[in-house]
Amino acid sequence: MLISSSYRLNKQSPEFLTSMEGAVMNSKTLLKSRRGISPILATLLLIVIAVAAIVVTYAWIMTYMSSAGQQAGVQLVLDTVSWPENGTIILYVRNVGTSDATIDAVYIGTSSANLAPYTNVTYNPNSRKVTADGGVITITINGYHWHSGVLYYFKVVPKTGAPLEFSRRAP
Repeated sequence: MLISSSYRLNKQSPEFLTSMEGAVMNSKTLLKSRRGISPILATLLLIVIAVAAIVVTYAWIMTYMSSAGQQAGVQLVLDTVSWPENGTIILYVRNVGTSDATIDAVYIGTSSANLAPYTNVTYNPNSRKVTADGGVITITINGYHWHSGVLYYFKVVPKTGAPLEFSRRAP
């Protein structure tokens, strides 16, 4: 058993330490061999641990940032606005994001501060869904009487993602 062997070793006389497998050992040599690590070695060990921690943290942050960048989601952009006749405005909106978008609401007003939801709107496709990577939806605003030369503000809000806000002057 380990404890009894250790106990027997400690009970031996100093002469016992003089020959172990033919090597001459005295108590000073035995004590010197059991000293701690040097301060230089301790400093190097701490530097290695710090560098390893920095490398692991950097790898984690880069993995997180690259995955966040790939998940751009819904990104709506305006293709064009058409004013075919008074009472009708047609918006062509494109989704350049990586996720499909579903249009939730359309707002219109004469200033960015007084936008109001407009419900007399038709969508093509009727599902209000805009596919990712370039899908286009046609939003027709019916019954909104606009005036030539007036600047109108629009806001197209998807269920998820950032809304598309823009302004256009009526012809």
